[in-house]
Amino acid sequence: MAWTNILVPVLGGEKDAQLLTVAKALAEPFNATITMVYASPSPLSLFSWAGEGSFGPTDVAIRALQESADMGRTRCRELLAALGYPKTVFEAVDAEDWLGLRTVSRLADVVIWERSATRGHGFFASAFQQILLDERRPAFIADRPLPAGGTIAIAWDGGREASRALRRAVPLLRGAAKVVLLSVPHAMTHPCDGSRAVDYLADQGIRAESTVLHTHGDAGPAILEAVKNVGADLLVSGAFGHPRLQRFIFGGTTQFLLESQSGAALFLSH
Repeated sequence: MAWTNILVPVLGGEKDAQLLTVAKALAEPFNATITMVYASPSPLSLFSWAGEGSFGPTDVAIRALQESADMGRTRCRELLAALGYPKTVFEAVDAEDWLGLRTVSRLADVVIWERSATRGHGFFASAFQQILLDERRPAFIADRPLPAGGTIAIAWDGGREASRALRRAVPLLRGAAKVVLLSVPHAMTHPCDGSRAVDYLADQGIRAESTVLHTHGDAGPAILEAVKNVGADLLVSGAFGHPRLQRFIFGGTTQFLLESQSGAALFLSH
């Protein structure tokens, strides 16, 4: 099992170069393709803002938006060329309902997101949730390239989301020097000691150790404290395991991880 396609949604902004650097570090061990997708608002959507006969301001706005989109596409192509990576693809999509971006994401092994979008801010906030939850494409969030041969922690509760995250992260886990399974019994719906996950990883050629975190508080802080203590560069976790209304009202572990300032990269799967 290896990754073949790393997807990077971009807006033509200042964080694009950083995202590409992260993508390159992920793609190189697998000789995977980096697909850069530039998303821009559709100029046609502006027509809904004007009544019949209101052509002047709308025409001006459409031209300005089109010029901005053209500049963004050009800048993104230049960044991709400057990356110095041999296997790249550039695509441009309209942001109308995110259908174009969602379609491209369906053949991606992982999608790299700018951190603000994962916290519900900015143009990509809705796209992040749609692609993670509805398309079920794993999300990778990092402020810098993941170091080779580092330590990876796995938040484990035996649930569907955690199991998917673990399976989908196997290509990354194989390259780690150390893998640590973290479980918080207090936060589990059903008891799970992690031994089955450790055995599964062993069958994949990955040696992992299991650590039980004893706390009566929320799982999020305990997990991040353990990530810090083991010196993990990356945390693998299931994402949004509770119904959306419940998450909206009460929050959840995933939201806590996304909002944290721990510095560790995140690999999330729903």
